[in-house]
Amino acid sequence: MYEKVLISLDGSKESECILDHVRMLAKSCNIANVVLLRVVEPYSPSLANYVGDQSAMDIQKAQHRAAEEYLSYVTDSLRPHCGRVETVVREGHPANEILEYAKHNGVDLIAISTHGKSGFVRWTVGSVTRHVMDHWAGPLLTIPPAGCRP
Repeated sequence: MYEKVLISLDGSKESECILDHVRMLAKSCNIANVVLLRVVEPYSPSLANYVGDQSAMDIQKAQHRAAEEYLSYVTDSLRPHCGRVETVVREGHPANEILEYAKHNGVDLIAISTHGKSGFVRWTVGSVTRHVMDHWAGPLLTIPPAGCRP
């Protein structure tokens, strides 16, 4: 049914609510490949103006390393349930990067929590999940944080 599942995580506990559901799905459907994706947003030009180009690039590299470490940690919890777990860190707008990766890498299902890092930013910028829902024609598994197991 599903050969490759993409799980988008933003580093928040709310985004991790999807993991229990994917574990169950992977185990029951023998999913061969799970991809954990974390998108690091690029530094803004205003940051570079404030701290300098080199410092802004150093901050960006540190965020990339932190994202890799985070995904490595999450991978350990999925490995017993899935055939293969890959990690991918990309830079850009989260919804666009999720969609681009899925489109160009043979993803059968995107799994994403409906709430991650949000609050005022979500209200002003819009929901990553909503954007993915509006632009992904394939199967999509969305879980609200209330769907987390205690």
